[in-house]
Amino acid sequence: MPVLPASDWPVPPEGVAGEDLVWAETVAGGNYTHKVLARGTELRLTDLTGDACAHVLLYSADRPWERLNTADTVKVLWNAYLGVGHLLLSGQGRVLASVTADTSGRHDALTGTSALARNTARYGDGTPQSAFPAGRELFKLAALKNGLGPRDVPPSVSFFQGVRINGEDGTAAFTGSAGPGGSVTLRAEQPLTVLIANVPHPLDPRPDYVCGPVEVLAYRARPTGPHDALWNATPEGRRAFLNTAEHLAARGIA
Repeated sequence: MPVLPASDWPVPPEGVAGEDLVWAETVAGGNYTHKVLARGTELRLTDLTGDACAHVLLYSADRPWERLNTADTVKVLWNAYLGVGHLLLSGQGRVLASVTADTSGRHDALTGTSALARNTARYGDGTPQSAFPAGRELFKLAALKNGLGPRDVPPSVSFFQGVRINGEDGTAAFTGSAGPGGSVTLRAEQPLTVLIANVPHPLDPRPDYVCGPVEVLAYRARPTGPHDALWNATPEGRRAFLNTAEHLAARGIA
């Protein structure tokens, strides 16, 4: 359950004033959450036990047809592996969020989340009300609460359970968790709707449905500006930030 108000969370992130917290929640395995965040907000996810797998979708807050595009997130930046400095891009070539900190290093932008048919075949059920809910089924519930339907649920990225691609045959190898306490921080580069489904990774080889809790904290910060190193880290990233800045300026947001 979320803490209301978020400022009552007992231990804010280091360097963050309690009154700056806008979202504080612990999401159990097999559950989901969602929130609309202002531009510049930082979202920190923490794997409390080493068994969490936070599948994440991002949407432009009032333009949900502009949403996370995992193919462009990997392709445009020439990097399949999420980490500090990676940009999460929309299909319009704009930055939805940037990764500002990462102590886990075990993430996946390639596989997506689990589906009803796969969970049913593997665990005997995959419906949201069961003991083995599939990630896509939970995403559909979170989407519905934000006025979206199943067609609005694209492939997601996931954090805390890693995948690496074999260079010889192209197969995906599951690398698992970095252990308890790993965290990753995303910065909203425009107003965002965030959906999170905390379910086992589809490639997790363990026969049981294993997924630990993920801590979700969001706090006021500032978006990336033209003088930040990340803005100019790569030509492709700079173009994405320029696209974003032009778009926000035209709407009177930046």
